[in-house]
Amino acid sequence: MSTKHPIIVITGASGAGTTSVMKTFEAIFNREKVKAAFVEGDAFHKYDRAQMRTRMQEEMAKGNYSFSHFGADANLFPELEKLFRTYGETGTGKHRKYLHNAEEAAPYNQEPGTFSDWEDLPEGTDLLFYEGLHGAVKTNDVDVASHVDLLIGVVPVINLEWIQKLHRDSASRGHSSEAVTDIILRRMPDYVNYITPQFSQTHVNFQRVPVVDTSNPFVSTTIPNADESMLVIRFANPRGIDFPYLLSMLDGSHMSRANTIVCPGGKMALAMQLIFTPMIWRLVENAKKARNR
Repeated sequence: MSTKHPIIVITGASGAGTTSVMKTFEAIFNREKVKAAFVEGDAFHKYDRAQMRTRMQEEMAKGNYSFSHFGADANLFPELEKLFRTYGETGTGKHRKYLHNAEEAAPYNQEPGTFSDWEDLPEGTDLLFYEGLHGAVKTNDVDVASHVDLLIGVVPVINLEWIQKLHRDSASRGHSSEAVTDIILRRMPDYVNYITPQFSQTHVNFQRVPVVDTSNPFVSTTIPNADESMLVIRFANPRGIDFPYLLSMLDGSHMSRANTIVCPGGKMALAMQLIFTPMIWRLVENAKKARNR
């Protein structure tokens, strides 16, 4: 953690909805005139798309059917921790981009599924904002979470997460349902060992819970919408949180525990605005004071 150069992380599994949450934070940054350095978690995968296919085939030939993007062997955890440490100390660091599609790859004159070159983060930023799979990862060798000032988890209940992934990968990536199911099964050991433990490190968790039947996510024809969901917001440390204010602003909300608010699923963006705007403001103001000493 660093007072002078704060770091904010949104972490969650593939299909959890972290990308849409990122848009809410971009709106907060724009409104509060916060200059953020944006870092994508996909940029810290170890292999590009073609290399990953090759590595998976090699691992399967050895009898390892659980090699995935979720695990340590397919990611640059030390490099991610180094970036967070360096940014916290100096406000600088190296990053790159993973070019998901032709639109993203065109400005770099590269093929989709490759990485851009490593480059310096923009100068003069107020904070670093990371969105991806491993922003709170902790292993025997690295502790990425320890460098983060505000850690936010986005984690739907598992059946809803699978439904979202099945629909997203089928619609935007052209995968069959069977292929996506195989991906889910292959990733499960790494999901348990590397993704799930992160949500014990986070400062605030947002968990969307459907109120319609999702008992068999593999045959679901639609994704439960916001009106068909409830949102569980858990604060690791409730001290200083103005719960009466949040309950008054989030219509239909209630507290299920001393550190947990439950509200309608459609209130997620509003809840994030209400909760994180003052937190971000304090981080930025404290950072400015620390840098001017």
